Amino acid sequence: MTLVEQSYTVGPITVDLMAKAISNGMSRQSKRMSEQEAYDIAFHVLNFFGYSRYVIDNMLEPEDRDAFYMLEDLGILDTEREETTLFDGREWRIHYWLIRPENVRKLAYNNGMKSEDPISSESMIYDGLPDDVWKMKI
Repeated sequence: MTLVEQSYTVGPITVDLMAKAISNGMSRQSKRMSEQEAYDIAFHVLNFFGYSRYVIDNMLEPEDRDAFYMLEDLGILDTEREETTLFDGREWRIHYWLIRPENVRKLAYNNGMKSEDPISSESMIYDGLPDDVWKMKI
């Protein structure tokens, strides 16, 4: 049994579990997201997956894909592709999005921090910067 199969035997990825993972993952990156926003994103994304572990990328709209990329940055989703040769000799690629349930649980239950991952003193400099520093000026 693979790690992914083992993690699914622990139980399903619920909307609440996914929302907690999203919220904790965003706070780990020093970004703020309300519980309701995290819940809405979790609900929206999990509706694509249903009872499956993967989604074909072609069915996503650009706004949906942006949410998937954000969750990929958090380690919650991953991408995979499959290539096949068509009858006329052309290559065809299918791109998939996969849920990483072990990472969802890790982020949801222990805020995604490993005990061996100390916060470096170099990254602490960013904690003192005001929010307006991060806004892009055009």
